Amino acid sequence: MSEINKNNLKKNSLLDHINDYLNSIQGMKIKDKVIFFRLLSTMINSWITVMKSISILERQEKNKTIKNILFSIGNMLEEGKNLSECMELFPNSFTDTEIGIIKAGEKTGKLNDTLRDLAFQIEKISSINEKIKGAMIYPIMILVVVFWVIIVMMTVVVPKLIDIFASKDSLPFSTQILIGMSDFFVAYWILIIIGVVVFVFVFNIWRKLPMGKYAFDNFILKIPIFGELNKKLILSKFSRIFSGMLSSGVSIVEAIKIVSESVGNEVYRQRILLLVEDVKQWMRLGESLEWDKLFPDMMVQMIQVWEQTAKIDETISKVADFYDEQVDGMVNILNKLLEPFIIVFLALIVWFIAIAIMQPIMNLADTVSNA
Repeated sequence: MSEINKNNLKKNSLLDHINDYLNSIQGMKIKDKVIFFRLLSTMINSWITVMKSISILERQEKNKTIKNILFSIGNMLEEGKNLSECMELFPNSFTDTEIGIIKAGEKTGKLNDTLRDLAFQIEKISSINEKIKGAMIYPIMILVVVFWVIIVMMTVVVPKLIDIFASKDSLPFSTQILIGMSDFFVAYWILIIIGVVVFVFVFNIWRKLPMGKYAFDNFILKIPIFGELNKKLILSKFSRIFSGMLSSGVSIVEAIKIVSESVGNEVYRQRILLLVEDVKQWMRLGESLEWDKLFPDMMVQMIQVWEQTAKIDETISKVADFYDEQVDGMVNILNKLLEPFIIVFLALIVWFIAIAIMQPIMNLADTVSNA
């Protein structure tokens, strides 16, 4: 009995299918995947075979999902499949980019170095994404609170306030606006909820269509500050993944195809795919990207210079480091700008509600005192 199967009961075909299906749905988290790639790289570098390395990792793994994935990979390795072929059956754990890089590492005999570099790339990209998410959590939470406060004001507080006044026509214009908004919320709250749900549903369907995805991603790129941040993030991801694939031995054409699916933006995806046709016609990357607004002049010039020295993978890696620093700087600036912006936004809402509520009350008090 093989090493992997010593501590595992043999499964029948039905249970195997169920197990593989559940594993493919859950998948590995990014942190677990980074640890897995690094440990596997270290063990392979110590002249331990891939199959034995997977067996060792599977035995010491506590997470059931990861343990089952490693168990399935181990079984497929026994059947003579490569590591990359095994990973293709777990799309929720391993991306096409990661599989392509590992496949290139297997062909070139540098799997240990490939896994180590891949772990670094995943960790770096994940770190940038987490910083951006962290920067957005605070404003999103504030907006959610403001939204619910407005709903409570419109549906509970303002309707009770209306009963104090005999006539709406004599009220200040700001108060009439507030009352009108309240009446609308109270009368059509069901339609508002249905409308929001329908809008979200239709919008998600539209975004999945080629035209909708392109239009939305193009709109994101044009938003002040956020568009520039998104652009730098895409360029960083493009540079780092492209560099990793070239250094692993992937051909330029194949690397471009895989990277195009990894940038997460339809506008850039279509532009990057055009590079494939240019490269097939023996056009240099720098020449193809020249004068393109999606790729900054600095990046294009660096590619042009280093293409002549046949060190394009090293150059693009440096470009990725540069844009990582740019993204870090923009995230820090964004954090500093959002706080005062949110404070001003909240102050304006509170000011309007306070004026709309207090002004008629003050007028009523003046009327009573004069009488």
